[in-house]
Amino acid sequence: MSAHVPINNIIPFSLVDGPGARCSVFLQGCNIRCAYCHNPETQSLCVACGACVRACPARALTLEAGAVVWDSELCTGCDTCIGTCTYRSSPRIRHMDAREVFAEVSSYQPFIRGVTTSGGECMLYPEFLLELFGLCRAAGIGALIDSNGTIDFSEHEGLLNVADGVMIDVKAWSDAWFVHLTGTDGATVRKNLAFLAERDKLEEVRVIVTEGWNDPEDAVDGIAATLGRRVGAARLRLMRFRHFGVRGPMASAPSPSDARMDALEARAHELGFGEVVVS
Repeated sequence: MSAHVPINNIIPFSLVDGPGARCSVFLQGCNIRCAYCHNPETQSLCVACGACVRACPARALTLEAGAVVWDSELCTGCDTCIGTCTYRSSPRIRHMDAREVFAEVSSYQPFIRGVTTSGGECMLYPEFLLELFGLCRAAGIGALIDSNGTIDFSEHEGLLNVADGVMIDVKAWSDAWFVHLTGTDGATVRKNLAFLAERDKLEEVRVIVTEGWNDPEDAVDGIAATLGRRVGAARLRLMRFRHFGVRGPMASAPSPSDARMDALEARAHELGFGEVVVS
């Protein structure tokens, strides 16, 4: 049985986390620091500094035995705690094991096509995912991994056997841009891209399009070259950068123009991607 893991949120119905209506499970904690992260409060675990406890207008937070305790009944969802935290964390965390999460997501089964695990970086908890996905598969519920791709999937063959596929981010192709955007290099992402395509587990490849923070044209070219003859079977999602929820130096960065998105979409079609989605 897997250990309890920090769950940031379980969204019963999502139309943006994979095909069809899906239940999305967001795990807390991430191993990289993307400048454009839209939910930066999922990046770190709580350090119990108490700042959010003092700021909470609903008194839904208390500090007990060196840990912040969240009372969901008192919480009004005003996000004061999220705005107060300087560690990019959230006190609104539930620690749940795979069976507890499955019990919640399976209650939505008549209305969902599957479950998607995201974050943070959900691959920080592979044993939890293995058990959850096994339970989902036994119940006829599909399961997808939404990952930043920086954890080596070749070391998790058992998990891939029970997962329908992986949606992977390619934030940049060159290491120089990757480090600029995330603080780490993209070697494992490139390795995973080839490995998942070979295993027929590549559900979707996503490239975020920014102005001056990465080179999305280079990323699309690199993805196509790596996929080779499999490019025609790949779904590529081109995501326009938007500043909503972003903190730090990209909080006021511009979004790319329609003309640039159109040109990139045309470039992807010319490279032979089977499906190109612009969002």
